[in-house]
Amino acid sequence: VHLIPVNPIREDGLNPKSRKRIMPDLLTEPPAIDPLYEAHIYCNIPTIAERSMEGHAPHYFKLVSVQVLIRHGDRYPLYAIPKTKRPDIDCMLLPNRKPSHPQLEAFIKHMSKGSAAQMDGSLSSLPRYPSHSLCEMGELTQTGVVQHLRNGQLLREIYINKHKLLLSDWTAKQLYLETTGKSRTLQSALALLYTFLPDFDWKKINMRHQWSTIFCSGSCDCPMRNHYLEEEQRRQYSLRVKNNDLEKIYVDMAKIVGIPTRQLRASNPIDSLLCYFCHNVSFPCTKTGCIGMEHFKVIKRHQLEDERERQEKKLYFLYALLATHPLLNQTVNRLLRIAEGKKEEVFVLYSAHDVTLSPVLSALGITEARFPRFAARLVFELWQDGKRPKEHFIRILYNGADVTFQTSFCKDYYKRSSKPMCPLEKFVNFVKRDMFLVFNSTSYYDACRRRPL
Repeated sequence: VHLIPVNPIREDGLNPKSRKRIMPDLLTEPPAIDPLYEAHIYCNIPTIAERSMEGHAPHYFKLVSVQVLIRHGDRYPLYAIPKTKRPDIDCMLLPNRKPSHPQLEAFIKHMSKGSAAQMDGSLSSLPRYPSHSLCEMGELTQTGVVQHLRNGQLLREIYINKHKLLLSDWTAKQLYLETTGKSRTLQSALALLYTFLPDFDWKKINMRHQWSTIFCSGSCDCPMRNHYLEEEQRRQYSLRVKNNDLEKIYVDMAKIVGIPTRQLRASNPIDSLLCYFCHNVSFPCTKTGCIGMEHFKVIKRHQLEDERERQEKKLYFLYALLATHPLLNQTVNRLLRIAEGKKEEVFVLYSAHDVTLSPVLSALGITEARFPRFAARLVFELWQDGKRPKEHFIRILYNGADVTFQTSFCKDYYKRSSKPMCPLEKFVNFVKRDMFLVFNSTSYYDACRRRPL
């Protein structure tokens, strides 16, 4: 969304929210960009069963590993619009309230018995599910829980029931689970795992804590990453101040709530307005008037214009390459171990944020993708060729759509080959070498320190 933060940029490269498009659905996509249509997709309200392409391969291919990166589900806003009543959303889980899920009641009961789980550091003190009658700021809602119960169920039908990735006697060593230290990411991970695993056994759940929103672990020192993020934020600011319609809307909204325009911008009103929109709650009113759909549409439309320019200017892409290399490098190393025959960590779940998924999509070259909706999922599948067991291939899927051949490292291969997947070595070469070419470097360390010419 994105207004320039007044806080200094954090060492982990935490990025304020800039909306990015998801895969277009050719059957329902309107001809022109419609901000309300985009907002509905972002909300991801659980309704009809989702179509998905996960787990599709020729019969002689064997699935050997799945790594999943999710955004947390629907949440209460992180910011409040000053001098307005907070949106009235109930974060108690009630199985008889919509949206619901057949396993919601069992999930609540199971989560209350979680003492045997191994949780890193501060994770052990976080609640396992939301439980406030008025949501706290940033808290996962019932909608958010249901979104990930559905994600887990969908992945279970494909990876457990069809491909037998994990058997009923699965062990803790077959899983790798990692989440940021927010209750919404921990709870989203638990909801997905509850409906995914053959049997949810707390003794086998070992949840690791990741302090960085870009999952850079011990490789977070990267001055040039921060440089490109600052440049990208300057670009965003420049575009915003040139948008007269947006400025008029902010002035009007500030008058309605009775605060200076600058203070309204700083409160990031779109974050709060999206909550009203997604939960079908009327926008806030004061004695002076009401914030309305026209205000919302202008701000949302600006986000889409910002995304278009972001693709053209490439500053965010340069940031994304450096921000995501540690996570992608960890992913590649794990895939290589499994390709060599290791049987550990065959299912991986990273529970994260929009500011985690968005740069990963950008770095991979998936430019068609929308900004990560609530409960978005990015999946890396590793397949073994049954006819040539030493050959391994990957598929990459975003919200159920196969985006493997949209990636920068596999576009050309697709034109020359009849194989429905990408050779693992293409992905390995991209992460180990090609990510740094644009910086005229040969390593992450060098790219993080080499000033642009």
